[in-house]
Amino acid sequence: MSMVFPRIGRRRALQGSAAGFVAFGLLLWWLLPLGEEPPTGTITFSTGTLAGVYQEYGERLRTELGRDMPGLKVKLVQSAGSYENVRRVANGQADFTIAAADAVETYQLNGGRGADRMRGVARLYDDYVQIAVRRDSDITSIAQLRHKRVAIGLPNSGVRLIANRVLRAAGIDPAKDVTPVAEGIDTGPDELRRGKIDAFFWSGGLPTKGLLDLAKKFGFTFVPIDGSLVDKLHSEGEAARYYRATNMPESAYPSVQKGTTVATIAVSNLLMTRKDMDPRLTEWVTRTVIKSRDDIGAHVHSAQLVDLRTAIYTDPLPLQEGARRYYRSVKP
Repeated sequence: MSMVFPRIGRRRALQGSAAGFVAFGLLLWWLLPLGEEPPTGTITFSTGTLAGVYQEYGERLRTELGRDMPGLKVKLVQSAGSYENVRRVANGQADFTIAAADAVETYQLNGGRGADRMRGVARLYDDYVQIAVRRDSDITSIAQLRHKRVAIGLPNSGVRLIANRVLRAAGIDPAKDVTPVAEGIDTGPDELRRGKIDAFFWSGGLPTKGLLDLAKKFGFTFVPIDGSLVDKLHSEGEAARYYRATNMPESAYPSVQKGTTVATIAVSNLLMTRKDMDPRLTEWVTRTVIKSRDDIGAHVHSAQLVDLRTAIYTDPLPLQEGARRYYRSVKP
């Protein structure tokens, strides 16, 4: 009997090792195709402004793409934001980008050049509208922004699209009833701290580095966007249908919110490309985006919300062929 048990133990060990190897192989197949040479070449990725989530996400994604496709060079190009990103991809100045769904549809409705070539890769995470004012400010509602100096975002940014719509929904003409200032998340926080503006709009993932940095050295608070304003927003046209009423969780900026939520609106972000992009390359990019969620999310909190089950919903854009191939390959 002493000679039998070791043999059974070795057999079970071998069987266990074989099962583990198969499982590991299946995992690798899901992460990276076995026996397939990764794509090479150069792509341009349009990001956003410094201190914004698009820029940080782009930098982290470039690192992950480099691990999976060592022969692929990813060139990052900063931009004003969503609307400029959409235009760059549509006209071929960039190959991939992130943009808010409302900016994508606005470009389509405006008849932008190349709009019919735009395709979706993945739905990523939601942007939250964040309106910051000094902590000692008497501004507690959108209506009280009237006659104030308000940073409404850079030209061609998604922030400006949303800021103008929110102001109009509140009965405020953004060109006449406020003093509009073209500042983004890279400069707006410092302008608020210095007293050069009374409030600034930002639309981005939670939390945004630019606001986290501001909270460390300056006291500010957020102006809520009442849920009733969303119905008025939706009446502004098709692109506004992507806005939904929500609350910014108290965990977003603990030192600012002091355990309270903030009523606001959110809009989904899409990773997008063009119809003529190499499907094989797009499939690899899609795979990297999904599998790197946790690695990127360790640094960019918003990226933790990337989910395979919802990534395929890239409305108003149809999926690019390569992205469709990937989602089909992992469908249970």
